[in-house]
Amino acid sequence: MPVPSPRPTMTPASILARQTTANTAASLAEIAQAAQRMWSSGAAGPLAPLHLAARSARWWTAMVDRKVPEWHLPHRTVLSTPFAHVHDFSPADALPGVVPTLVLPPQAGHSSHVVDFAPGQSQLTAILDAGLTQLYAMEWRPATAQTRGVTITDYLEVIDRAILHAGGRANLVGDCQGGWLAAIYAALHPERVHTLTLAGAPIDFHGGESVIAASTHLLTSALGMAPYRTLVALNGGNMSGRAVLSNFILMQPQSEVGRHLQLFENLDDPQHVERYRVFEDWFKYTQDIPGAFYLWLVEHLFQRNELIDGRLVVGGRRADLARITCPLLLLAGAKDHITPPAQLFAAARAVGTPPAGIVQRTSSAGHLGLFTGRQALTEDWPVLMAEVRRCS
Repeated sequence: MPVPSPRPTMTPASILARQTTANTAASLAEIAQAAQRMWSSGAAGPLAPLHLAARSARWWTAMVDRKVPEWHLPHRTVLSTPFAHVHDFSPADALPGVVPTLVLPPQAGHSSHVVDFAPGQSQLTAILDAGLTQLYAMEWRPATAQTRGVTITDYLEVIDRAILHAGGRANLVGDCQGGWLAAIYAALHPERVHTLTLAGAPIDFHGGESVIAASTHLLTSALGMAPYRTLVALNGGNMSGRAVLSNFILMQPQSEVGRHLQLFENLDDPQHVERYRVFEDWFKYTQDIPGAFYLWLVEHLFQRNELIDGRLVVGGRRADLARITCPLLLLAGAKDHITPPAQLFAAARAVGTPPAGIVQRTSSAGHLGLFTGRQALTEDWPVLMAEVRRCS
């Protein structure tokens, strides 16, 4: 049965206007606070021109010296396609009889390494520590001229191949875009999904007060899909990862400003510089998204919101969320500006899982903090994965 989206409390234009005002104020406040801290603490040192020039050169070098993100946990690649790898992170002493777990990272112009962000900050480690030692993770590869025509059915097929390789039935964990992919797959193949865990994943794309939903509504109402098709065409048939990154930065420019100013203040703190480097290595290392896939998701999910109301058809089959009856675990971020909690928690009303089989948890984190934040990784993921392990 279709589940209607909650009526928005603000118009798209008012959401964007409010966000623009808030961002401007927050960015100015970041600059003022940083200047006050440096002036009061002397963090910039003597104001001699040569000293400032040398410090500024170190600051600039730290900002532009980027490395390619990499996996930290040992693994082996068990399946490979031109647009995705499947990696096996199962340790040699993996417990027998444990239901396999497959993690679907976000696919939004960044590398999949966010699920194994850094030693001590790894979602995959949290899953392994819960006893889910038959562990696989997808790695979405950068789009090329050869993969620009990859479609949603190709993505779902490689997920199916991964689960079949793992034994035919798996705990499915989806983060952000990987979450709606997981939900669509589970609706089409409920017999292959043992448990479904979604974190920061939009299911009702029009739910809550979302800047992305508001901007998409205004743009498509005025111009249809033309702006998105133009962006893809200008990039040779793929959506530019750099363009996606720019959009994310514009949504909260104060975070970008604050991060760089804090680096200038803390250039003499090796731990701070290293934390900055690790984040920037991932955040600024972008990858293109297959154009056909990107245009499909904008039209059918962000614009038409077909998943939550039961209208979504993929490969001739309707992706009915009511067909999902397995245990469902939902993790939202109270400060998530990308996916407001309402967009995720709408899944609880749409699936066929009985209420007793649904866990809804709200972390204090923002969007990225759900996957990389120490609090989420030490307080939220262990609880959810313990429940998955209990079901396994």
